[in-house]
Amino acid sequence: MSFRQTEPLIELNSRAKKVQDNYFDLLNKPVEVYLFLDPICPDSWIIDPYIIKLQLEYGRYFTIRPILSSNRNLLNDTQVLYNYPDFIRERELNINQKPKEILYQYPLLNQKIQYPEDIFYAIKAAELQGIKAGRRYLRKVQESLFLNQSDISVDEGLIDIALQAKLDVEEFKNDLHSASAKKALQCDLKVSREMEVDQAPSIVFFSESEEEEGLKISGTYDYDVYVKVLETLLQKEIKPFKKPSLEKFMSFYHFISSEEIAIIYDWTLKKAQCEMKKLQLKQLVKQVSVNSELYWRYLED
Repeated sequence: MSFRQTEPLIELNSRAKKVQDNYFDLLNKPVEVYLFLDPICPDSWIIDPYIIKLQLEYGRYFTIRPILSSNRNLLNDTQVLYNYPDFIRERELNINQKPKEILYQYPLLNQKIQYPEDIFYAIKAAELQGIKAGRRYLRKVQESLFLNQSDISVDEGLIDIALQAKLDVEEFKNDLHSASAKKALQCDLKVSREMEVDQAPSIVFFSESEEEEGLKISGTYDYDVYVKVLETLLQKEIKPFKKPSLEKFMSFYHFISSEEIAIIYDWTLKKAQCEMKKLQLKQLVKQVSVNSELYWRYLED
């Protein structure tokens, strides 16, 4: 079944029932968000500050489920694990906006990856320790691939990332090549096919009403597009929560670029760097230069 392409690539679809969630304990919130990412694609990191900002400002309205997606033929994922519903109708959302022109660019991945499928398995193994653990692990994977330009696909590299992400390393080792991790990845790829996701990143929004339509956005757009999607599904205007202080934010996210800070806090790049230097004077962060880009690392006690 094919979708009609719009400009921008935004599609609305209905589903007969909600997909059963066998991996995450979702909270009772009005909107469910499926975030499709390819961990070895730079574009899937570029969307990160928009997702972080959306969670900080409007997280009370939605739960988020990361789904690994890839155009690569990673593995034989033809096994049907669940009955995912087909989309039975579609219509356009009138948002006259083109995909986001990224103002900053992470280095492209020039490093050859020996075992890309093992990176996918490792992320699913990390998620078995919780959705937050999985997100921390994914972030560390992206840092290693795109900033350090290192191939971490061998077991030693993947285990070292687990240590950096503060996972239970012994549990991670047991899960890395387990049937549970492989089944979880098969499930993700199955969801991607059923929702006809052919680009990473993509986001699919669903309201809690089984009769309401879902909305898929392929690519990265300006932040206000995502807010408009939430308002469309909630059928009301929504107000953002106040974001945490920069110090509190850094104590949670630990490593981030000046450009990402600017996006999340609605600052200019100059102001973001100025605010981070204030934390540096307090000896709370240190400046890290990677491939001529400026990053900040939180200094833990």
